[in-house]
Amino acid sequence: MGFHRFPASDKAALDTSRRGNRYFWFTRLRLQRAVLRKMRGIDLSPVALLLVFICQLPTIRGQECPGTQELQNSLRQAHKLLSTHEASYLQSLRTLRKKLSLLQSSAARLPTKANNVTCPKLDAPLNGRKLGKILLPGHEVHFLCDLGYELVGSETRQCKDSLTWSGQQPVCKEINECSSSPCANGGTCMDEINGFTCECAKGWAGSTCQSPTPTFFVTITNMSAATAGAAAATSFPLATPSLLVRPSKCNQVQGTTHCTCEAGYTISGRDTSICTDIDECELFHNGQAGRLCLHACVNTPGGYRCTCPMGYNVTQDGRSCRDIDECATRQNNCTRDQLCVNTYGGFQCIKVECSRIRNATYVKTSPTRCERNPCPVDNKACSQAPNSVSYHYMSVVSNLSAPRVMFRVSAVRVLGDTLRFALLGGRGRRHFTVQRSDRQTGQLMLVSPIQGPAMLEVEVEMSELERRVQIGRYITKITLFVSQYEF
Repeated sequence: MGFHRFPASDKAALDTSRRGNRYFWFTRLRLQRAVLRKMRGIDLSPVALLLVFICQLPTIRGQECPGTQELQNSLRQAHKLLSTHEASYLQSLRTLRKKLSLLQSSAARLPTKANNVTCPKLDAPLNGRKLGKILLPGHEVHFLCDLGYELVGSETRQCKDSLTWSGQQPVCKEINECSSSPCANGGTCMDEINGFTCECAKGWAGSTCQSPTPTFFVTITNMSAATAGAAAATSFPLATPSLLVRPSKCNQVQGTTHCTCEAGYTISGRDTSICTDIDECELFHNGQAGRLCLHACVNTPGGYRCTCPMGYNVTQDGRSCRDIDECATRQNNCTRDQLCVNTYGGFQCIKVECSRIRNATYVKTSPTRCERNPCPVDNKACSQAPNSVSYHYMSVVSNLSAPRVMFRVSAVRVLGDTLRFALLGGRGRRHFTVQRSDRQTGQLMLVSPIQGPAMLEVEVEMSELERRVQIGRYITKITLFVSQYEF
């Protein structure tokens, strides 16, 4: 096989054809660039396709590129096509502007929505304070009163989804400490801020007029010797064996007889030679000065002595009574597994056992505390049971003045964003209420005196919440042993 050689004339014709094709493609490229510069910003995809089609069609057919007249005709058609696209584009733009104007006018007629998404700010009550600054829905604000004032209204208010507060605005009302009649033995109570003052009747002293002042009675009778002799003739015999009757001591001074008696005796009637015992217990019990002894008074010849009930000792002043702590002095019969609780006048042996609650089990972690065992993951009832139950025992006297704080429950560590305190069931619940003293502490308040003897039980619940979802419950069971005496 050999190579084919073209003649010289054929080579020259081939070179000329190649130069013509290069000129054609160079001219076409310049034309496309000029059109693109003229029509910048308009969709030129139809024009580009048209030019390519015009210039490539002769090549496909094997013919030469069209002449200038044909190319101008093609450009006029492309210009007409572009004008049609431009008119359609402008019409679409005008339609879009009309729709935007309609939307804008419609939005202007809509009611404006408040930008505020918080509840209105709450003020602290006069003579009190407010706890909590977040005003978003679901959050709580708590109110406290200063010492000497009690809260009337809602202790806790919550911001609702409607951007309004639950409950009523609280006020701090001054506590009338005289309402419980704290002044004894005829004393007059004068109310003060966070306290009171007693004005005691004659013969009594102390902060509540509880202590009598000593009083001595001496009777002196002056009469003539003749009268004294006549009285002696009708008097009792001097040798009367009764210890409640004693002879008087008489002296004559310048013709006048002066008779006196020993301390604790007095001359009764006209007989100046006889001294009769004074019954101090009766005198002070029914007199204006009040009682002489705190508990019981026993009259003795020429005096008296005070006694106390079982479980008490007489104090050094001889009038008051002091409770005997049988637990501290080991005067009790409690076993090792029992807790000795001293009460006024006695003691109680308590055996603390963990409560049996359905779907949960508890273990005793201290003599007065039970904690819940871990719950299974899918046991929702167990997770709602109290995390711990604490037991506390208190001894109080009868008719204790109210209102007063009896017990405080506090959270050492807070995991959630809210703590709530509530009073649950129990005997004597009507005598108590629960108030918040600060963000992490609630206090059990005695609102009315309790007449003893009595035993009352009350339960205080502290709940911990995170975004209004309960994450923990803690129960404190308080037992009060109320004495039958007011001391």
